[in-house]
Amino acid sequence: MQFRQQALAKLQSPEELDLPVRFARPQGWLALSVTVVVMAAASVWAVTGTVASTVSAPAVLTHGEGSYILQSPVAGQVTEVVAQEGERLPANTPVLKVRTAQGGTTVVRTVAAGRVTALAATIGAIISTGANVAAVEKVAHADDPLYATVYVPAESAATIPANAAVDLTVQSVPTQQYGVLRGHVKAVGRSVQTPQQISSFLGDSQLGEQFTKKGRPVAVLVRLDRSAATKSGLKWSSADGPPFALTSMTLASGSIRLADQRPVDWLLP
Repeated sequence: MQFRQQALAKLQSPEELDLPVRFARPQGWLALSVTVVVMAAASVWAVTGTVASTVSAPAVLTHGEGSYILQSPVAGQVTEVVAQEGERLPANTPVLKVRTAQGGTTVVRTVAAGRVTALAATIGAIISTGANVAAVEKVAHADDPLYATVYVPAESAATIPANAAVDLTVQSVPTQQYGVLRGHVKAVGRSVQTPQQISSFLGDSQLGEQFTKKGRPVAVLVRLDRSAATKSGLKWSSADGPPFALTSMTLASGSIRLADQRPVDWLLP
């Protein structure tokens, strides 16, 4: 009975039209405003912004013309090794001597000027015709610039822009202490490299097999940025870089920045 009287009293009372109506709390308006701003910013970025991507691949520090493998033109026994590893030799310089089965002696000479990076033949060794006896890097002068060759997957080569920035993590340099080596793309190869081509260019058959384990790559030549402020003469992500100079045939890992992409393109079918 009490509830009925209250209901009747409410029906008989005039409507309270003069009281203010609260549609939303201030906290709700704040959340709505933030949401609208974020959505607007995201829409603008999707239309005008870009996304940077990179491709990482194995690399090796070399001189621009690479190396070659010196082979013996005759079969016989090595009687003398004239050259030494690390020695820089002019073209047509004796490297070793081989005594043939006929009793004559043949001198194996360098094909082009360069630095002997490896000697595969020793005194007394019996070698066959065409045997690899030495690896010679094509560098004639001590101040010839050092480059890096990055072996990128073939499907990524076409997306590498000219003069793209490259960061190189050098195996012989502690990254946490000295950072990464800076460089820029000088040239991108036009065809994939076989293990034999890589071995011939680097003068190392093992690297040819190692760089083609996941398929035949494309060779990207990287010009290393110079800096007079570091002891290595090269530019690093740290201020000083390592306190020593780098040598050729040092392994590294390269990260090449690809052309920037528009994020809105990802949404299109």
